[in-house]
Amino acid sequence: MFLIITYDVNVTTKEGKRRLQKVAKVCVNYGVRVQNSVFECIMDPATELMVRNKLVSIIDEKVDSLRFYYLGDHYQNKVKHIGANVSLKLDDPMIF
Repeated sequence: MFLIITYDVNVTTKEGKRRLQKVAKVCVNYGVRVQNSVFECIMDPATELMVRNKLVSIIDEKVDSLRFYYLGDHYQNKVKHIGANVSLKLDDPMIF
């Protein structure tokens, strides 16, 4: 399934800055950053549950937030991009 993960971490404290780095690191491991706090991911439901649990264990729910947008398997018609930084086709092989 195609999933968009967004987050807002309060960075007014050192602990908040550490949480931000940890959240970003988890997201980088499972998706492609398309904006500062926005990641596009393709994953199965089990992986999504694992990633969500990891992220929830990192954030402080009193001051931080996570959002998960589930666009399903036929996402190509649901996403329109305008402007710079065209995103990668997430289901294609990535060779660096």
